Amino acid sequence: MTDARPGAAVERLVEVVDLLRRHCPWTAALDPASLLEYLVEETYELYEAVDDVVRSDSPPPALLDDLRGELGDVLFQVVLHAQLQAEDGAFGFADVADGLTAKLVRRNPHVFTADGALRDSFPATVEEIVATWQAVKQQERPARTSPFDGIPHSLPALALAAKTLRRAGEPTGTATDGPTDEEQLGRDLLALTRRALASGIDPEHALRRAVLDYQRDAAGGP
Repeated sequence: MTDARPGAAVERLVEVVDLLRRHCPWTAALDPASLLEYLVEETYELYEAVDDVVRSDSPPPALLDDLRGELGDVLFQVVLHAQLQAEDGAFGFADVADGLTAKLVRRNPHVFTADGALRDSFPATVEEIVATWQAVKQQERPARTSPFDGIPHSLPALALAAKTLRRAGEPTGTATDGPTDEEQLGRDLLALTRRALASGIDPEHALRRAVLDYQRDAAGGP
């Protein structure tokens, strides 16, 4: 692992992607639509690599190498999508990075002043931080009136359900009659999936329909 600041490495990465777009026929043929398949695949592979490291008490070098590689694969997707937009005259990777930096500064006023300088002290509680983050998000996108606006419907059904319930303000960490740990919950979900399949029901589709119905009812829709 090097201690160098990432600037030069990122600049070289952007340069290499630009050169590949100009001189590699396979890369040159890519477009945003054709990249969607790779984006989803690489994201799941990164998820798995992170989970492997998290579940290891002392992750061996091989797991950390896998994680580093998967992070790079997802970063390649980000740089490549930005490069495609730059070629169309829309925006480039620097605009993506600048926009993200500005958003992080804007949504974390407990750490930064409005001009991006570091504050002298950081007294905010976690609850205040979350409330401020949500308030700033609402100011950024006032057209979003439902708590479920912005949740991608293409999420896997279980992730969609969890995010929907959190957005709805459902209580968390207070159940007294449910599974007591992650292992038990996993077994319960597996058993429920087995029951669904035995009944000829697609559990993914069933849960997705239930979540979308919940969103509609909670938002007061028809």
